[in-house]
Amino acid sequence: MMKKVLLKTMAGVLAITVLSVSSLKSGNVQTVQAAASFAKGADVSWLPQMEATGYKFYNDSGTQQDCLQILKDHGINSIRIRTWVNPSNDSVNGHCSKTETVALAKRASQMGFRIMLDFHYSDSWCDPGQQNKPAAWKSHTFSQLLTDVYDYTYDVMNTLKSNGVTPEWVQVGNEINPGMLLPDGSSNNFSQLSQLINKGYSAVKAVSSSSKVIIHIAEGQDNSMFRWFFDGLKNNGANYDIIGMSYYPYWIGSDYTVTINNMASNLNDMVSRYNKPVMVCEVGGLDTNPTNTYNMLVAVMNKVQAVPNSNGLGVFYWEPEGAKSFSGYALSAWGSNGRPTTALDAFLQGSSATPTPTPVPSSGTNLLTNPGFENSLTGWTIWSNGNNAAAYTESGGYSGSKRLTHWANSAYQVSTYQIVTGLANGTYTMTAWVQSSGGQKTCQIYAKNYGGSEKVCALPTSSTWKQITITGISVTNGQCEVGLWSDANSGNYCSMDDVVFSKN
Repeated sequence: MMKKVLLKTMAGVLAITVLSVSSLKSGNVQTVQAAASFAKGADVSWLPQMEATGYKFYNDSGTQQDCLQILKDHGINSIRIRTWVNPSNDSVNGHCSKTETVALAKRASQMGFRIMLDFHYSDSWCDPGQQNKPAAWKSHTFSQLLTDVYDYTYDVMNTLKSNGVTPEWVQVGNEINPGMLLPDGSSNNFSQLSQLINKGYSAVKAVSSSSKVIIHIAEGQDNSMFRWFFDGLKNNGANYDIIGMSYYPYWIGSDYTVTINNMASNLNDMVSRYNKPVMVCEVGGLDTNPTNTYNMLVAVMNKVQAVPNSNGLGVFYWEPEGAKSFSGYALSAWGSNGRPTTALDAFLQGSSATPTPTPVPSSGTNLLTNPGFENSLTGWTIWSNGNNAAAYTESGGYSGSKRLTHWANSAYQVSTYQIVTGLANGTYTMTAWVQSSGGQKTCQIYAKNYGGSEKVCALPTSSTWKQITITGISVTNGQCEVGLWSDANSGNYCSMDDVVFSKN
């Protein structure tokens, strides 16, 4: 929802971004035993709209399949669903009405998923940047708002119950750092905010006494902010069962390795200070950096599961299936090929152990995701002057079955690249096997944005595979972008395969 703030900026929606994350040294991460009840979750509230617009989901082998089944096969056991009071029909910023919420919850429940219901108490996104009242409640007094919250919460919960669904967890508000139903429920007025929360709490319990009520705020790495907020609730008698947090290193603007220990300390402090279990209700990483996102997810799950006495309840990804081509959101775990990225494999854990993070590569180890293009363009990003189709994979690879090709039947400009983050400063080398028809204005591999001047190597004209190399890439800022760039005429082609980017 910090995230949803970003979505609004990017696509007229609410969203936030997430920085690529560096790998963790396996020796620095304590993997812990996972309780069978640990929630490995995903918010999939965009799913019905995606399906309605014709979006097709494919499993790892490329077979079209129900998205929920794909998530289940990747270890997801819990589904989070947002609900809005009177939303629009906008495919990205609307829907999530009571009727749609109930239908998705029933579908997921019938597949064996545990359910989290997320009340936004608005007609659209709620997050730290906005907590707008539903239009129908806008002119209501505070006393009326208390009744609105109770009646609406009770109605949605009761409708779910009559359809055979009892949510295990219910969020009363979403990322309510500034409060909810502003200005009446501002966190500058904890007395009124607590009254609103208690109305939601009472309505949930009136329908389902077993459902656990979550109070959820953003910026899980900020302990002082969490103490301020939950002290305010405690001092004003707010009722809830679980403390929920969002954790988005990308929106924070730093590598997760910089803040992961702060997040873990905050988890532990919340349990000891307020005697409440904790949960990460939202987390996500860049879809173009799945290896780093995988490592971040592993680190987060390990930290949550390490909370003493099984008081770390679970981790939910927001929204793994929400592919950028549909949503404009950059932090999904879905590739441009309609398949989940390798980031989602972080949830592939048994009931007794967490996955092992990818170790920081030693010198000579290839740092690129999908360097041979065997998984289509997973891990790679395309930029073009309007013709993304000029970059694609095809058969005839140097060593495997696939290769990257740039070609179009009209003039085109296109690059295919990866941004590798979390790099130790030092000198790196890039090599690639290439072919080229020649005739392009420019056709080269490159390395840039590493703290020094861009380095390039032009592709030789050759119908057979040739290896080319860029040396002396002196990284000083912890990252590097490497890729293939073509500024070409109609019919010019080049191909690249088995790309290696490694530390000397």
